[in-house]
Amino acid sequence: MKYPRLLLRLLLLSLPAVLVLAAADVPAAHRPGCPSTCGNVDIPYPFGIGDQCAINPFFGINCTVVNGTEKPYKGPFEVTKISVHEAKAWMKMGISWQCGLDARQSVWSQYFTLTPFSFSYVDNKIVVVGCNTLAYMKSEPHIVGCYATCSDSIPKNGSCIATAGCCEAGVPEDLGYFEAYFNKNYNTSYGCGYIVVIEEKAFSYSTTYADQTKTEFWDAYKGQVPVVMDWVITRDDACNVATTKNQSSYACLSNDSHCVNSTNGRGTRCKCDDDIDECRTDPCAAVGSVCQNTRGHYNCSCPPEKQEINGICVAIPLSPPPPTAASAPWVKPVLGASVGSLVLVITITCVYLIQERRKLQHIKQRYFQQHGGMLLFEEIKSQQGIAFKIFSEAELQEATDKFNERGVLGHGGHGTVYKGLLAGNVEVAVKRCMSIDEQHKKEFGKEMLILSQINHKNIVKLFGCCLEVEVPMLVYEFIPNGTFFQPIHGNHGRQISLATRMQIAHQSAEALAYLHSWASPPILHGDVKSSNILIDRDYTAKVSDFGASILAPTDESQFVTLVQGTCGYLDPEYMQTCQLTEKSDVYSFGVVLLELLTRKKPFNLDGPEHEKSLVLRFISMTKEDKLEEILDDQIMNDENMEVLEEVAELAKQCLEISGVNRPSMREVSEET
Repeated sequence: MKYPRLLLRLLLLSLPAVLVLAAADVPAAHRPGCPSTCGNVDIPYPFGIGDQCAINPFFGINCTVVNGTEKPYKGPFEVTKISVHEAKAWMKMGISWQCGLDARQSVWSQYFTLTPFSFSYVDNKIVVVGCNTLAYMKSEPHIVGCYATCSDSIPKNGSCIATAGCCEAGVPEDLGYFEAYFNKNYNTSYGCGYIVVIEEKAFSYSTTYADQTKTEFWDAYKGQVPVVMDWVITRDDACNVATTKNQSSYACLSNDSHCVNSTNGRGTRCKCDDDIDECRTDPCAAVGSVCQNTRGHYNCSCPPEKQEINGICVAIPLSPPPPTAASAPWVKPVLGASVGSLVLVITITCVYLIQERRKLQHIKQRYFQQHGGMLLFEEIKSQQGIAFKIFSEAELQEATDKFNERGVLGHGGHGTVYKGLLAGNVEVAVKRCMSIDEQHKKEFGKEMLILSQINHKNIVKLFGCCLEVEVPMLVYEFIPNGTFFQPIHGNHGRQISLATRMQIAHQSAEALAYLHSWASPPILHGDVKSSNILIDRDYTAKVSDFGASILAPTDESQFVTLVQGTCGYLDPEYMQTCQLTEKSDVYSFGVVLLELLTRKKPFNLDGPEHEKSLVLRFISMTKEDKLEEILDDQIMNDENMEVLEEVAELAKQCLEISGVNRPSMREVSEET
């Protein structure tokens, strides 16, 4: 609850308003002036559409128009229902799959570790579907999965049996993230296998799922399954600890609410009392009526010996006629009480706002120090040549019109990018990240200092960052002409020549070679793709999103163990070893070369089975000496064939399964 209970009572005495409390059978509350729904989904407080309408940014909901319909999203996940009473939220999440002998796969990793959300172990279960499919979810310290076969058992609708192509396992308590894995030693001769975390009530096994020649399971859920998430207001303390501390630091401020421990790991939430006696302060006395308590509210009614005149109960006169309002004896006391109450309300509000401002300033200072802000600030002062600025949250709020949805330039796996306008009409791109792991948080200031010194004509310039928020924000130069993905795959009808494509490829390769070979220490991009190559007005390439990269590891303990990147571009060696190297960037760049040659997307789930993976189709065509069948008609002619064959050969080298057999980015830049 946002305000102290005393303040709400005084407001009831002085203003004709009705306070509605969130209870099991009372409609959920919303912040004044904030939208209450997105599409057909109710968005109750502490959630809100936009960070300003939520109790904190973790509960902010994006209301996005999809195919002409408004839908609420939390990060990349569609929200279908929110329950304040149960402290649950229903979301749609992806299906992890692996198909065929070549082990083509798409695996999802869901991360809620730094948020108030965790996977409900009561409402969800882990389900594996497929023949000879061994799959599991990994989340330290848990590894949970099962092995589904198709033996002699006859599958039955509604029965998930391990020997009939379906098995299931329970979700561990306090699960904040997971990574999906398949064991290839078991998926060797059958069709597709799947693993999901899914709401138990929403899953019913169908005998058609065992047909490995079709994708019945994927089609049944259209690629996304319902998942139930538990949420808490704070993950810091249990209720018995919270009651011993300064109450101002906890959300349960009202005398008519109580703290409830989370049933899923650490954390607490607030719950309104079942029946609050609203009449104990006699809010009807000021108008001379009798208070009658109801569930979640109260009613004021005049006693039999009085009648209501202009909302006030007045005694029924015998004679003479009733006095006018100006001469009535009760006017002055009521007016004086109202004025006094209003003054008291204003005073308490001012004190409350001052306390909240101080608390917010303390939180901002803590985040600033936590992200290495002092180290970064001192280094910027000592090295006068660094053109890098530490922005305040207020500056970026103003620059982006409070992160207005109309200014969104794009959404990615790491966050959302907004167009901004700084003082002096300087156009920038502001990246608002979704989350950051603890190790990266400790090294953030140091890494920003290194990234700020990158100065290459084909790399988007990092102007600065904002550190006084829970997840730092990055400020880049604004590139006006979109991404390389758009002219290659867009339905604009324009043609992009081979010369222009090769220019963009060469400049991008030079930028990556610079990060690998000349930056000190070397920097791995980690998410090379056509949508991360921006294009200037004169079609100059600018590699972007390197702020989500990592510094090249100096020893084995520093290797990244969390899967990052984009499906279709991921290095298969990285998927096996979880070790990101410069050769991982080389593989992803090889996929970009295939897009340049074919004008086809790296992965197409809607296409025929043999055409879903662009890399596999390209390798198959080159082995059969049918390269011309996959090339883009816009650039394929007799004059270009020699160049196209050379680029295809370079792409083939970049896409070698073993990283040691791939060229370096310096060699690739020389070849392009």
